[in-house]
Amino acid sequence: MDDAKFEKKLEEILHHNASVPPQQQEKIINLARKSRQHHDQLQRKLNTLQQSLDYLRLSIKYLIFDLEATRRENADLRKRLHGEPPPDSDF
Repeated sequence: MDDAKFEKKLEEILHHNASVPPQQQEKIINLARKSRQHHDQLQRKLNTLQQSLDYLRLSIKYLIFDLEATRRENADLRKRLHGEPPPDSDF
């Protein structure tokens, strides 16, 4: 549920709260407050998780790049060991 829908539903609950006895009204208000706090906490945790996943994806890309470079260097060194001339460098 997105934030706008959540807030709308919470407002509807609080609006209908007027027809409830006073003792129940306080309980409903406390539950609404806790729900909002839990919703906010969940949103923060989801944002943190998304950032962690983004960082993990980037780290994996760097590791794959490094692995491919290492494999190319390894193949080049094997060729040199067997007496083949090194390929022309693009650098």
